[in-house]
Amino acid sequence: MTAGKIRYPGPGCVVEFLQGNSPTLALVLAEQSGRLKLYTQNHREVALSANRLLPWSGPDLGPGISRREADQALEQLRLRRETLAEAEDFASLWEVVQGEENRVSAEWMASLLRQEADIDFEAALGRRLLGDKIHFRFNPPDFDVFPREVAEKRLLEAEAARLREAASSAGASFFRLLWEVASRRRPPPAPRETPEAALAERLRRILLTRIAEPDSDGEGLWKALVKGLPDHPHQALLLAAAWGLVPEHHNFWLDRAGFARGEDWADEGEAARFRERSQEISADLPEWADAFPAGPEAVGDLFSVDAEHTRDRDDAFSFAVLPDGSFRAVVALACPALAWPFGALLDKAVLHRATSLYLPEGDEHMLPGSIGWRLFGLDKGALRPALVLEMRFDGEGRLREINPLLRRVRIADNLFPDEVQGALLAGSFPDASAFVPGPRLLPHASALAAGLALARKLQAGRLASGAVIIQRPDPEIRLREEKGNLLVSLDSPEEPHLAHLLVGETMIAANAGLAAWALERDIPLFHRTQDVALPREFSGIWEAPQDVARIVRALPPAVLETQPRRHAGLGLAAYATVSSPIRRYVDLFNQGQILSFLREGAPRASAAALASLLPHLSARQDAAGQVQRFRPRYWKLLFFRQQGDKRWWDGVVTEENESFASVALPWAQIVVRGRRGLLGEKAYPGQAVQIRLGKVDPLLNEIQILETRE
Repeated sequence: MTAGKIRYPGPGCVVEFLQGNSPTLALVLAEQSGRLKLYTQNHREVALSANRLLPWSGPDLGPGISRREADQALEQLRLRRETLAEAEDFASLWEVVQGEENRVSAEWMASLLRQEADIDFEAALGRRLLGDKIHFRFNPPDFDVFPREVAEKRLLEAEAARLREAASSAGASFFRLLWEVASRRRPPPAPRETPEAALAERLRRILLTRIAEPDSDGEGLWKALVKGLPDHPHQALLLAAAWGLVPEHHNFWLDRAGFARGEDWADEGEAARFRERSQEISADLPEWADAFPAGPEAVGDLFSVDAEHTRDRDDAFSFAVLPDGSFRAVVALACPALAWPFGALLDKAVLHRATSLYLPEGDEHMLPGSIGWRLFGLDKGALRPALVLEMRFDGEGRLREINPLLRRVRIADNLFPDEVQGALLAGSFPDASAFVPGPRLLPHASALAAGLALARKLQAGRLASGAVIIQRPDPEIRLREEKGNLLVSLDSPEEPHLAHLLVGETMIAANAGLAAWALERDIPLFHRTQDVALPREFSGIWEAPQDVARIVRALPPAVLETQPRRHAGLGLAAYATVSSPIRRYVDLFNQGQILSFLREGAPRASAAALASLLPHLSARQDAAGQVQRFRPRYWKLLFFRQQGDKRWWDGVVTEENESFASVALPWAQIVVRGRRGLLGEKAYPGQAVQIRLGKVDPLLNEIQILETRE
């Protein structure tokens, strides 16, 4: 037995109990039926049940001790026990007993270290055992001994908790500093104000993760880190920008979509193998011209029509009007599916991107340049593999025949929409001398004229089938640096309508033709569908803002499906995109299906395989689509904020009800809302108004009408 230990404490006995998770010394003043009246080391009297005492009681100071003597005695015992607890080597005890004992008492443990241990030694040991929550657990009146695997796990958890507490405390202070920077109340933090490297890296990771995943709890620390800061939907983004982790106008939509910037995301080994395999196959292909005899049905050289800055040219064509008044078109489509490693890591990474993005601050391509436009782009003079479509149309533009072939093509020229527009206008209006085609376009003049005539027939046929064509050209958003500030301008150039009509209708016809061709051969493809019944009056070409708004509100979005269904907006029975395999994963996949059939007589993937891929592919398309929609709007709102709230802008009312009204700014292709009362009592869709805009926050996608006038 421990010297000085009391089994049944009575008046005058020193005891200990847990108060606030810490051992507290006390002197028993009275005891009755298991209830004790105690005088504590904190000079207070408390009532306590005897079963709450710690299992070491003593020494007995006698019942007649005065309060002054009790204070002195308790203080001396406290100091002695704390000194013993710190000085004695108790750490090795767990190594001695773990694996041998599951439960031990403080008294038994004390006897292992001292043959004649006194009550102060046992109490000091007990205090250490209470504090060592890694190796022991107090299970009154004894202590459970954790086995090694449990102790190691608890040690890791304790270290994580310690680091979390440190990060929470120091990180919260640093975040408060960053918020002052974000609020422009102080300059960016100096190096001495930045946390040490390990903590800084942890905070950096938490901020970047929360930008991409707004609901992330930041390793369980987020609420503690931002406690006391003003709430903001983009709090992490503002803090990261203040720290310099991201630029001021960081595109957080890319982060949320999980869309990696640049080209470093691609595995270079897989890309190199793909390049080598594609070049081997391409070298064995015949050239496209070898497939078509010369004579009255021949078409001219292939040319593309793309914006001057375009890199990923994935289509080219030529046209001819045949002697009987019918049309012949040859369309060449870039062919990255030629040796594409479907199912490999590279394929999965490209599927995750889903589509190329064309943004004011720069393009983000679906394929790395080395295996995209540099290898397959239909550039002038380059010999490229291509899916070549020979298409024949009757005099009314109805498709009568389509023959897909795998060939090599050499593109005669890369034309630009504005020069094609000029040539087409010159053909339509011979007296329009300003639009006489330059020498470069003369070899393609007859093909362009035939293509325009065919495009008009194709569009008329779609309109007769109920097509809904909305024309609302977006302005060009330009960004420029000026004195350290990023300035935005919106330019609304004249839309090269005829050039876009030629290209657009040709690509729609190619995609619809391949969808029908694949359906006849039971080749599963991904289809764009809009299988709804539209009022007949919806069919037409719509340009007026109020008409566009009315049609768009009633027109459901097209969806991706594995079954060929009607696309009401296009006026087509089936529509599967194949024409942009460098830019869109759906087109790349569909092209792979068609090439597999041409080479092996069977599609590469079954309908069931397409169905299993559909949910993920649709989700990735939606994520990328959000970037493409919201990012240009961000720059437009920044433009209006930079213009201030004193300017008046021309607009058209597109919608109004009792509560609010919507006004379109057609030149900017943006719609803003305001209180209905701002427009007066006689507001109606189509009404021309002028508006003043203010309270613009591009980050929150907020803009308000402040004032209107007719």
